[in-house]
Amino acid sequence: MGEFIEELKLGVYQTFILDNNYQYFLEGIKVTLLVTVFALMLGLVLGVIVAIIRSAHDQQPEKKKGIVLRILNALCKLYLTVIRGTPMLVQLLIMWFVIWAGTRATDGNLIRCAVLAFGINSGAYVAEIIRSGIMSIDKGQMEAGRSLGLNYAATMRFVIIPQAFKNVLPALGNELITLLKETSVVTVIGLRDLTKGAMIIQSKTYQAFVPYIAIALIYLIMVIVLSWILGKLERRLRQSDLR
Repeated sequence: MGEFIEELKLGVYQTFILDNNYQYFLEGIKVTLLVTVFALMLGLVLGVIVAIIRSAHDQQPEKKKGIVLRILNALCKLYLTVIRGTPMLVQLLIMWFVIWAGTRATDGNLIRCAVLAFGINSGAYVAEIIRSGIMSIDKGQMEAGRSLGLNYAATMRFVIIPQAFKNVLPALGNELITLLKETSVVTVIGLRDLTKGAMIIQSKTYQAFVPYIAIALIYLIMVIVLSWILGKLERRLRQSDLR
C-alpha cells in the first residue's frame, strides 16, 4: 500500500508540477469548451432551420406542399440520413483530410474545422429533437397565432418555438453533454484538447494512470456542472409556467 501511495505521489508530481505540465490541462479545457460552445451554437441554428422545414412539410396537406418545400424537405432528410448514419470520427477525418486538405495545421484552422464538423453533426440530432417538440404542440396554437394576424414564420418564432423549447430542454441538455464528451476525438487531427494534453504528458513522463484519471475527473466535473445548470434552468422554466 505504501509503495502504491509513493508511486501515486510521483505520478501526481510528474503529471501536474514537473515542467508546468498542468498547463496542458488548462489549455485542453479551453479548447474543449471552445469547440463545444461554438459547435452547439452552429448545431442549434442548423437544427432549428431543419426542424422548421421538416415540421412544415409534415403539417401541410399533401395538395398544399409546393415544389420548393418538397425539395427542401428532401435535402433535409438526406442531411439527417447521412450525418446520423456515419460515425462522428469519420466525419471529422473527412472534414480535415478531404474538405480542408492542404490547409495549414494551425490551432485556428484546427478549431474551425472541429467546430464545423461537430456543429454539422450536432445539428442533425438537434433537428430531430426540436422537430419532436414542434410536433408535440397542439395545432390550435398555430391556428390561434394565425387568427391574431401573425404569418407562419412569426407564429413559429413567437408561439410554437418557445413552447417546443421548454418541452425538449432535457433532450437538448443531453445533446450538449454528449457533444462535450465527443469532442475528445479531435485528437485525431492534432488539436490539443484535454485528451491530447494527457497523451502528451504520458509521452513525456511514461505515466498513464494519473493523466488519464485526471482528464476523466475533469470531464466528470464539467458534466456535473452542466447538469446542475440545466437542472436549474428547467426548474425556473417550470416555475414560470405555474405563474
